[in-house]
Amino acid sequence: MILGSFQPLTMPPVIKTIQEKETRTPSGERIAKVIARAGMCSRRDAERWISEGRVKIDGNILSSPAVTVNSTNKILVDGKPLPEPPTTRLWRYYKPQGLLTTHRDPQGRPTLFEKLPQNLPRLISIGRLDLNSEGLLLMTNDGELARKLELPSTGWQRRYRARVHGYVDSKILDKLKEGTTIDGVKYGSIKAVIDRQQNSNAWITLSLEEGKYREVRKVMQHLGWPVNRLIRIAYGPFQLGNLTKGALIEVKQKVLREQLGLELKRENSGAHRRR
Repeated sequence: MILGSFQPLTMPPVIKTIQEKETRTPSGERIAKVIARAGMCSRRDAERWISEGRVKIDGNILSSPAVTVNSTNKILVDGKPLPEPPTTRLWRYYKPQGLLTTHRDPQGRPTLFEKLPQNLPRLISIGRLDLNSEGLLLMTNDGELARKLELPSTGWQRRYRARVHGYVDSKILDKLKEGTTIDGVKYGSIKAVIDRQQNSNAWITLSLEEGKYREVRKVMQHLGWPVNRLIRIAYGPFQLGNLTKGALIEVKQKVLREQLGLELKRENSGAHRRR
């Protein structure tokens, strides 16, 4: 199966929440957002750290993430000041099967972060791929960017190639464009086409914008065609291309500016100075 070389797709500018500078009020920004932008963790993890009492503002332990801060506030995490926000960076990674998309697993199963080179900054995955799925996973050192690129409101399509068991009916596939509901869960429009039928298996290419947990597998199972291999081949303008399994390649800064429309770190660098 040839996946092709890496060529960023030409797409309309990313939604305003990514492309344009955010409007800031004199009252500042939410504390979890500031921590995430510093590259320490995702916004969700920052909120958890706050609930665990690990964050102080002006000497006081914070108990709620519903707090805004500005350049006059002194923020400490685990007793240390926040680092200056690093330059936003993005990597394409070919996640192999058999690795969890998490930093650590209570059951001791292997994670992709354990397999990454040790000389990298702390990376955050943009979305996830489940244990038995493979293919393109975007990684960044910018927690706030990761959160934004996961949102369906970007309009970015996730494209997959799925090998399913069974004889696929193209007319049934076409109906997925209208969305479907399974066990009370509504799934959005999916564009799906048959690439080829090989005996009792078929390869299908699917494009979707939402990407709920195990969505492709659940929808195909619902139609009677269980997935036995699933490869993500594109996430928005970024493609798997000719990456080999386990390979990690950084996206050039020029490509980031062109594809994301970002004033890369930091249109907001002055919004909060660490002291």
